[in-house]
Amino acid sequence: MFIFDAHLDLAMNAMEWNRDLTWSVNAIRESEQGMTDKPDRGNNTVSFEAMRKGNIGLCMATQIARYVKPGNPLPGWNSPHQAWAQTQAQLAWYHAMEDLGELVQIHNRSQLNQHLELWKTTTEKKPIGYVLSLEGADSIYDIKQLEIAYEQGLRAIGPAHYGPGTYAFGTNSVGGIGEKGKALLREIEHLGIILDATHLCDQSFWETMDAYQGAVWASHNNCRALVDHNRQFSDAQIKELISRKAVIGVALDAWMMIPNWIKGKSTPTGMDLTLHRMIDHIDHICQLAGNANHVGIGTDLDGGFGKEQCPSDIDTIADLQKIPDLLAQRGYSPKDTAQIMYGNFIEFLRVNLP
Repeated sequence: MFIFDAHLDLAMNAMEWNRDLTWSVNAIRESEQGMTDKPDRGNNTVSFEAMRKGNIGLCMATQIARYVKPGNPLPGWNSPHQAWAQTQAQLAWYHAMEDLGELVQIHNRSQLNQHLELWKTTTEKKPIGYVLSLEGADSIYDIKQLEIAYEQGLRAIGPAHYGPGTYAFGTNSVGGIGEKGKALLREIEHLGIILDATHLCDQSFWETMDAYQGAVWASHNNCRALVDHNRQFSDAQIKELISRKAVIGVALDAWMMIPNWIKGKSTPTGMDLTLHRMIDHIDHICQLAGNANHVGIGTDLDGGFGKEQCPSDIDTIADLQKIPDLLAQRGYSPKDTAQIMYGNFIEFLRVNLP
């Protein structure tokens, strides 16, 4: 089955982890043996080869660069201008991958439809389509930069990531959006960029919903009813997104999937963490919606974690092909399964891309 993944940090892996995604997953793992600078070294799951093997022909691919003000203990850049420059380096890598025929950037509906038709053919080594997303808006050092980013193909943006940001407060922080946040939202709505509600803390989430009337989704966000942490959405937040015709992508980061996960100590087998837990989150959203039209796949695989912190039945991203059978076991019809695996997000893009 064709798969759309709504959240992959491809350029971050290339530019900060120094992973060549044209290599196989195993080749990358072998190259990282003995390395300890990142917690997921040697446990990566994503490569272009693995994506093609899993028929993951389209994704939201991120730019990500956090600006951290003095006193903020999170890793990041010391100025928003440096953060902007990092997002531009990431964009240059995406373009280089296009030159190799590995990727193709999707800017509009026409290109989206052409790409989907290509992936129905037997053409060998088809380019993987990507739609550009910005995770955390701190690199937008002036609102006018957003128009530049839009011209570069940016089609979705999350105002915050972890901690306090310039425009909103994110995971593990508390605060509202302020005047800068409202100004950003007005420009997002004016340009027709999709707002990604992922990572917004509760106060910023609700203030954003009050201030913003444009297209909104959540690329990678699980359910607080199943894992009680501010990173997940409450049922009230999920219902709000459903009322706005949003799609929520379910993520595969272990601590978001299962309660009581201890980073660096818990193991997937020790916690009995399999893709069945992902289905729990998908099903919870479907029950709240009363249908299967508002949930999809947003794995966040290799988003700073690897095999050590994702379901035990995931070796590479190609194993997402196990999900349709698991959905069928839960009673989901072939039509609903197709909507979850790709249809809901693609229909959303068809409505909201230029």
